[in-house]
Amino acid sequence: MNTTIQSDRRDFRIGFFRMLLVIALQNVIVYGVSLLDNIMLGGYTELALSGVALVNQVQFLLQMLIGGVSDGIIVIASRFWGEKNPENIKKTANIAMRVALGIGAVMFLFAFFAPHSVLGILTDKEHVIAEGVKYMRIICFSYFFFAGTQVLLGMLRSAETAFVGFINSLAALVCNGILNYGLIYGNFGMPEMGVRGAAIATLISRILEFLIVVVYLAFFDRKLHVRLKDFITLHIDMEIFRKFIKVSLPVVLSGGSWGIAQAMQTAILGRLDESVISANSIATTVFSIMSVVVYGAATATSVMIGKTLGQWKTENRPEAERMAEIKHRARWLQVVYLIIGSATGIALFIMKDIIIDAYNISDETRTLAILFMTVLSVTVVGTAYQMTSLTGIVRGGGDTKFVLFNDIIFMWGIVLPSSFIAAFVLELEPLFIFMCLKSDQILKCFVAVVKVNRFKWIKKI
Repeated sequence: MNTTIQSDRRDFRIGFFRMLLVIALQNVIVYGVSLLDNIMLGGYTELALSGVALVNQVQFLLQMLIGGVSDGIIVIASRFWGEKNPENIKKTANIAMRVALGIGAVMFLFAFFAPHSVLGILTDKEHVIAEGVKYMRIICFSYFFFAGTQVLLGMLRSAETAFVGFINSLAALVCNGILNYGLIYGNFGMPEMGVRGAAIATLISRILEFLIVVVYLAFFDRKLHVRLKDFITLHIDMEIFRKFIKVSLPVVLSGGSWGIAQAMQTAILGRLDESVISANSIATTVFSIMSVVVYGAATATSVMIGKTLGQWKTENRPEAERMAEIKHRARWLQVVYLIIGSATGIALFIMKDIIIDAYNISDETRTLAILFMTVLSVTVVGTAYQMTSLTGIVRGGGDTKFVLFNDIIFMWGIVLPSSFIAAFVLELEPLFIFMCLKSDQILKCFVAVVKVNRFKWIKKI
């Protein structure tokens, strides 16, 4: 093996782990905000926790849609970064910002003007809906700031600048924690506002996140040199717009499909019992925090694969050498994913009882939450492999349509129908219904193994 290949592999692995670490730390803080809300509201009343848990499903849909836009930026712009073309990165982000703000505006209209109808899809328990409405009418104002922040962070990540997300999320966690403690319970001389206080705290935190990213771009960024005119210009580069639609639309649709499916899962569990709603909220929130390395690996993979393909466009390398090297990197990444998944599963299983003790919940809710987290400690190994392989390697290689179709087939053809039958036809226990809801995390592994190792996912953009 020549020294150039060895050097390239070393740079690839260092870049991957550096980005993985920063994004994982950021995700710990992002999900820590949700966990903080959960613990503080769970300590206030379990009804408040259940109401906000419903709203969080709407939030999840928004996050998946906007996340799809952000991931679309990464797939395209990371190649521009490999080609050393920052101007096209900014043009891509300009288009993405318009799309993201449009999504935020539509979600805001539903959340502000018809919150009862939206939450009524998820549960038939009026007292839970009433609590959720209080939270939703305030939190919906954060949608615009969240959309703007995620687009700007996606642009920065495509240029291998990930630490800004960590800084703004850390600031948001501190801000949210202090305001939650004050506004939920009425401490620090603040009014006791319950769920409304939690919503105000999160809204202020989202504004702070956005301002930090803007300040960084305005005064500290030395890679992209972004200016306000880059986002307010009416001109759109139609060539990049066509690329964005081709590559990003499947990613956005995949995120939307996944977000709606998660809401449908909550709707199934929400028809069972309040304890099931609370237990699911606790288990999934804790799981999100424990699996931050998994999601960080997916994003880091997408950036590094995209950058690699962009660099090779400008380099004069034999095709056989390129393919041999991309195969080596993809296989190395798959081993890393399995190690990450196994470590995460073990950590979640060991920590589940300790974490649950922080909640002020009924014995029934506690028992269900522990059972749900036990299931997740097994399925996370599958999640770490299939999700990271498909959304990291395959999507990063430009094959975004495959991930969309795969998600639709598994979620809408297998998971939701089987879960509905288990809940309302067979009337099985919540644990078995939950297992049906998470079954795709294992089943998708078989598809991921075949797809990734056939190496047909490298596409021109």
